[in-house]
Amino acid sequence: MRSVIYPAEKLIQQWLFASVGAPQAGWPILLGISFPKSGTHLLDQILLGFNRVAPFSRRLHSFYAEYEGESGHKRGPEKAMAWLNVLRPRDVASAHLFARPDVMACVTSSAFLPYFIFRDPRDVVVSHVFYVTEIEARHVHHDYYQSLPNFNARLNVSIVGRPDTNIEFSNIADRFAPYLGWLDQPSVMKIHFEDLIDDRTTTLNRILDHFLARVPLQASRPLILDALESSINPKRSPTFRSGKTGEWKKHFTDEHKKIFKVAAGDLLVRLGYEKDNEW
Repeated sequence: MRSVIYPAEKLIQQWLFASVGAPQAGWPILLGISFPKSGTHLLDQILLGFNRVAPFSRRLHSFYAEYEGESGHKRGPEKAMAWLNVLRPRDVASAHLFARPDVMACVTSSAFLPYFIFRDPRDVVVSHVFYVTEIEARHVHHDYYQSLPNFNARLNVSIVGRPDTNIEFSNIADRFAPYLGWLDQPSVMKIHFEDLIDDRTTTLNRILDHFLARVPLQASRPLILDALESSINPKRSPTFRSGKTGEWKKHFTDEHKKIFKVAAGDLLVRLGYEKDNEW
């Protein structure tokens, strides 16, 4: 979570784009907000693509998460505000950030240009199992997942959580609940991960429109879109596995569907993935 600042690179960017006039409200901070396992690194890469056409940072400023990865301990709410207050104009930053009132007031101010990406929670729980079991051996739940007899048992836990431990890990709906407030903020662009995979051109155009509404650029639209598209490189994502959508259909048994509907059926409807529980 520690902030890293690259003043020399920022000065170089400022020099390279000296002819690009600052927006009327000043240069914003580009902020990618994501629910875990929902395309965080993909959004990071796209937002960093703006540094090819404007004087934004060439590196991700820093990453913030509400939980410490190795211990699973929840950070105090003051930590998020302290992190946000360190950010400066033209930074590009990324966070798993709860939509608390003070945080939302800060992020929706003129200082920020925010995006929020999320994914079908059914794919999230599947991705979480692979991540904890096979990719991140230091994860707080890694040993526990390894101790379970098979993938199905791990997927059950990913859906319903772990009430048997003092490490906070609730069911998938409760894990998503602190992020729901972002859906109601007009100044925060909402992105379905699936749209970036299955309809990337349209979604990149939406990302660009959100940007241009705040930061008018003289560069041609095709040039900017090419900068965003060419910045995407899954091989540079440390947690990239398949980048596919609808993977849950391969892994959910009838029992998984049943417990998911009980735990988070309403969440699927709220996020627009289903119309009801008849899936």
